[in-house]
Amino acid sequence: MSQITKAHEQKAVWVLVSKLKTDTTEFDLKVIVPSVIELVNDWQSRGNFIWSGPFNDNKTGMAIFEATGEDARIFYDKYDKICSGILDYHLDQWGALPFLSAI
Repeated sequence: MSQITKAHEQKAVWVLVSKLKTDTTEFDLKVIVPSVIELVNDWQSRGNFIWSGPFNDNKTGMAIFEATGEDARIFYDKYDKICSGILDYHLDQWGALPFLSAI
């Protein structure tokens, strides 16, 4: 009997920074908030870490989570489907953001 073992991909810390587009309305936010909450709840229900919150400008937010590169891409793709056209956002690995290393 042969065994196929998949190499375990290393988890890393990822940072997703989002900002309201200038033309985003309150209605737009009411439409996406339930889906974003569902995405985060699903992520956590599978035992994954995520920490998120707004900045004090009330326009920008950040989520920090741990994932493999593949899982981070899947999370980002789901987020993109929910928030595209309403928010500007980007995903980076923690080490790729030197200013966060100083925190």
